[in-house]
Formats: sequence, structure tokens, C-alpha cells
Amino acid sequence: MPITDWPAAERPREKLLQRGPHALSDAELLAIFLRTGVKGKTAVDLARELLNEFGSLRALLEADFARFSRSLGLGSAKYALLQAVLEMARRHLKETLKRGSALSSPDVTRHYLISQLRGHAHEVFACLFLDSQHRIIQFEELFRGTIDGTSVYPREVVKKSLACNAAAVIFAHNHPSGVAEPSEADRHITQKLKQALSLIDIRVLDHFIVGDGAAFSFAEHGLL
Repeated sequence: MPITDWPAAERPREKLLQRGPHALSDAELLAIFLRTGVKGKTAVDLARELLNEFGSLRALLEADFARFSRSLGLGSAKYALLQAVLEMARRHLKETLKRGSALSSPDVTRHYLISQLRGHAHEVFACLFLDSQHRIIQFEELFRGTIDGTSVYPREVVKKSLACNAAAVIFAHNHPSGVAEPSEADRHITQKLKQALSLIDIRVLDHFIVGDGAAFSFAEHGLL
């Protein structure tokens, strides 16, 4: 049965308009993106098959062009559309945390850092530089490493913090393994950076570890 013959409350688009996007399943959201199905399958049927094929919505969204376009109902046009949607989402978060904005919401900060770091195949260490009112001065990726580690140099962090005239910082790095738990090395370098920055009166507000859809906060776990 085509989706147009479904009860209005069950059609993904109408359901979204009536109840909001949070009320939709992954398959229903993907069906709206696909717009149409293929012969013998509705957009929702196709969406369910694609989610099973890729294993998760995230895996589909992060697939490269070659992998994405091999699947039924997908291709270069859908890939270009998806990349545009993802980039708009990233830019929306970036605008929310634009220069001069005060960090009033930990959740916005968390989501922004996840959007910036989660997709990397290698480890990246980044920093949000803030002024005395906790307004954003700059976000920068400072160090890049292999799939299982990176080298962080306190001297370079101190130099960059001074160059930005920062009064406070928030660190973040990703774990390509997907496990958002701090290692002993993570704990050690965090304390080392905190000590180095305290000598020049710069506060470390938090250190986020970005994993597979989650972010561990040192501050929330009393590790700062």
C-alpha cells in the first residue's frame, strides 16, 4: 500500500508536522529524506532496509560516497543532498556557538563538540578559548594523531591561549574507538595542562571526550 493511502497520522511527513520530528523513528525520518520508494517498496520500507543494511542511522549518514551510492535508492543526488543537510546542521551549531556568545548551555557545547570531532578517523585534540565572561573567542583543532592516540604539548596550548588572550578554556578530543571513557593518559594530560595554565591564571572549565554518539565530561565526573 502506498504511503498516500495510509491514515494521515501514520504518514511520516504529516506525523512530523503534527507531532514534531522527535516523534518519528529513524526509518520515518529517513523516509522523509528519501521522499520516494522504489518499485514494490514504500519510502518507509526502503528506509528500514537501508538501516538494516548499514547497521544504524549514523553509519548511513557517515558513509563515504562509494559505499553510500552502492545501495538501492541512493546515488549521487541523494549523497549531495545528505552532505548539504549535514553541513547545515554543523553550521547551525557553529552559529549557536559563534564568537562572542556566552556558554550558557552545557548541552549546546557538548553537541557542538560532538559535531566537530565525532567523524574523525584519527584522534584530534581541540580547544574552545573563552574570555572572562565565558564568551567564545575561538575554537581550534590543535593536535592530530593516529587512530589510537595523539601527542598534546602543554607549551603549545599555553602559547595559543595567550595569543587568544583567553581567560578560560574547554578541551575536547575524540576516541575513534567510540568509547567515551578517559584513559590514564587522558587524566594525566588534563591535569598537566590544568597546572600549566594555572600559572598564567587561565582556568580549565572542562575536558570532553567524544565517543560514539556521546561525550564524557571531566567536570561532570569531578575529575577537574
